[in-house]
Amino acid sequence: MRFRVLFMFVFCANFVFAQQTDVFKIRSFKIADLSDSLREGSGLDFLGDQLLSFNDSGHSGDLFLLNPKDGKIEKFIPTQLPNRDWEAVTKDSTSVYIGDFGNNNGTRKDLKIYKIPYQDFDFKTDSTKVISFQYPEQKDFISNNLNTDFDAEAMIFYNQKIQIFTKEWASRSVSRYEIDPDNFNSQEATKIESYNTGFVVTDAAYFEKKLYLVGYTKMTQVYLMIFDESDNQMFFSKIPKKYHLGSALSVGQIEGIAVNTEGVYLSSELFKTPLGTVKPRLYFIPKEKLE
Repeated sequence: MRFRVLFMFVFCANFVFAQQTDVFKIRSFKIADLSDSLREGSGLDFLGDQLLSFNDSGHSGDLFLLNPKDGKIEKFIPTQLPNRDWEAVTKDSTSVYIGDFGNNNGTRKDLKIYKIPYQDFDFKTDSTKVISFQYPEQKDFISNNLNTDFDAEAMIFYNQKIQIFTKEWASRSVSRYEIDPDNFNSQEATKIESYNTGFVVTDAAYFEKKLYLVGYTKMTQVYLMIFDESDNQMFFSKIPKKYHLGSALSVGQIEGIAVNTEGVYLSSELFKTPLGTVKPRLYFIPKEKLE
């Protein structure tokens, strides 16, 4: 999602719980500038040993497989699916899920997730099913640009359910909602837990009992939070690790995160401001750097 801010006139400091924020500048961890074909990439996940991504609203419904070593496009996959505002991707062993639920005005009543069967990088797009849902807590659908708590850009597959993490502009928090991936009637998302991040969440990843959330503030500051999974399958009951990754003015607007045994991959989309332009990029943080 394109994000425009009046960053030159605002300064504030946010203190969330009593957690410490570590400074970890990612600029030196850039792998490559991404192709202009993926200039508004939103969402990132591993599919085998490659990274899966796509462009967000205003673009065709095409998927891209990237080489994580150099960011080059290895495969282009047309789906012919409508892209109102694709924002997140996750998967299970047989399906890829594309979240068409970007809602920065808070007006959408057609939130959906596309469930696409796949096997060995072969996508069965003609067998795609649609999972429609709504947030039962949302009562007001009046347009309120960048001031709604019912936007979302993050999703994981966990405990046999789809987990959506909201992008809460008004409260600068995140809520976790659960969706049944096998219910193709319109369903209400179930709210599980919330956390005051102090920034808006733009993507999520789950790996080895840890939840990774990435996002930014309206002042362009980019953050990563890492939560440990609790025994009761909750994530927000423990104080997480929080890292300040830099300013979007220098590292770009981070919209994607994927994690494997080697470390954390981050992707940014094209970011334009009066001070200049940051090209879309792919970053890699080795696992040991965050331990």
